[in-house]
Amino acid sequence: MSEKNREGKSTARERLAVERQKQKGSEKRRRALIVGASVVCVLALAAVVGVLAAGAGKDKKNTAAGPAVAPSGATGKDGLAIPVGKDGAKSTLTVWEDFRCPACQSFETVYRPTIHQLVDAGQLKVEYHLVTLIDGNTGGSGSRHAANAAACAQDAGKFVAYHDVLYANQPKETDDTFADNGKLIGLAGKVDGLDTPGFRACVNDGRHDSWVAKSNAAFQSGSFSGTPTVLLGGKNIYADQSMTPAKLKQLVQAENKG
Repeated sequence: MSEKNREGKSTARERLAVERQKQKGSEKRRRALIVGASVVCVLALAAVVGVLAAGAGKDKKNTAAGPAVAPSGATGKDGLAIPVGKDGAKSTLTVWEDFRCPACQSFETVYRPTIHQLVDAGQLKVEYHLVTLIDGNTGGSGSRHAANAAACAQDAGKFVAYHDVLYANQPKETDDTFADNGKLIGLAGKVDGLDTPGFRACVNDGRHDSWVAKSNAAFQSGSFSGTPTVLLGGKNIYADQSMTPAKLKQLVQAENKG
């Protein structure tokens, strides 16, 4: 074999060895990339699972659980009504309301003076049922937190005053401001004698959360179209377009004469 042929074969073998080495390097890099991508996927999946787990934990914390603790003096079926007024009143107004509900605030603003007047006169008793419709429709937990705080105010004998303060300071429907217990406790400062350690503990502990959830379940199982639902003699007067505070006063006074 000529020297030239030997050199050619040697060069070919060297090129082949180099190419094989390159292939081995490429294969190592490919395997490394696969392993790296797998690790990234596992870490990403773990992160997602972590977020879901964290969210699940948060939901569990915010979901009312345990026995329903009714506020002091609650009446009606399952103790779901907060009564206001004298037991001897011949007329009873049943109100299903949500503290985040703008329509509920409008009703309160227009009818509150008349309702207070009739209650003070011993002609009307009001039974308030607290629900969390806006929480379910818009998201958040302000309806539940506010309802629990109102129930805590009922324990302290300050429901009516705090009820009115909540509506006077109602945030926009899309703002979950009432989810902040600090805000609810701050508003209690507007009611004489309400901001006490007992009230604060009741609000922060969510003492009546399960009761609120039970009240909302009763609303959902009823044939109600929305909040507020205001019943007088079983008729939803809020749905009556001709209803006015003056007409409500006439209806109540007529029942008291009968």
